[in-house]
Amino acid sequence: MIGIDLIKTSRMNRLMERFGEKALLKFLSKDEILLVTNYKTASGFWAAKEACSKALGVGIGAECSFHDIVISKTKKGAPQILLTQKILNNFSISDTSVSITHDGEYAIAVVALEGKRTNR
Repeated sequence: MIGIDLIKTSRMNRLMERFGEKALLKFLSKDEILLVTNYKTASGFWAAKEACSKALGVGIGAECSFHDIVISKTKKGAPQILLTQKILNNFSISDTSVSITHDGEYAIAVVALEGKRTNR
């Protein structure tokens, strides 16, 4: 299952300028916030979480919240996605892959999930 998302980074910049860390806490954990170096990084994380929820086929909502998707980084700095046990069980996910890129005023993320297909 594959999901993709695109966000204009200026949108995230305005959100962070207006609400600061409170805005980030709506979709990131405190550990994830520690990885955010600027609004462009935050935009990439937003796009990754949206792309993941799309790959699940449900979007962000009752079945999958922003906090069910956790972004971390490898020792080499590559992003990775971890899912809560609830999501792993409910969607039978066995592996995740994520790619985040930035170009100009946009951040784009693609997420691939492996697991059993279900008719949701």
